[in-house]
Amino acid sequence: MQEQEKEKKLKELDSLEQMVTFNLGAEEYGVNILQVQEINRMVEITKVPHTDHYVKGIINLRGKVIPIVDLRVKFGLSEKEYDIHTRIVVVEVCHETVGLVVDGVSEVLRVPAGALEDAPEMIAHHQYGDANSDFIKAIVKLEERMLVYLNLDKIISSTQLPTLA
Repeated sequence: MQEQEKEKKLKELDSLEQMVTFNLGAEEYGVNILQVQEINRMVEITKVPHTDHYVKGIINLRGKVIPIVDLRVKFGLSEKEYDIHTRIVVVEVCHETVGLVVDGVSEVLRVPAGALEDAPEMIAHHQYGDANSDFIKAIVKLEERMLVYLNLDKIISSTQLPTLA
């Protein structure tokens, strides 16, 4: 009997999804922790001409130049002045290192696979501004809150990033 319980617990551990959660306005989002390289305080961003409005520019991160995407703008939310809580979440996705500007980083969550649910049909085919629900990997249902689990591959592949020679 104890052997079956051990196997069940091991399966539960295997089916945990680990994510970094952050806020954009009042909403909470999550991204796969394996795609997150680091989280940094806001730094000065160098503007790059002729890029999409959500690409804020580039930064030099320990000798590597990386593009910066403001997720508030990418998702069609109103722009907000950066403050002491604003963070750049550096992610590796689509063979690119990209910095994502978020209002604040919350925590690292370990979520059981059973807490992940497909987005409702009405949202799944809705398009708004630059973003569409292909960006949504799942809705995470927790006891006291829900958050949107983002598909960074879709977000970054839909983004026109500055190409640097």
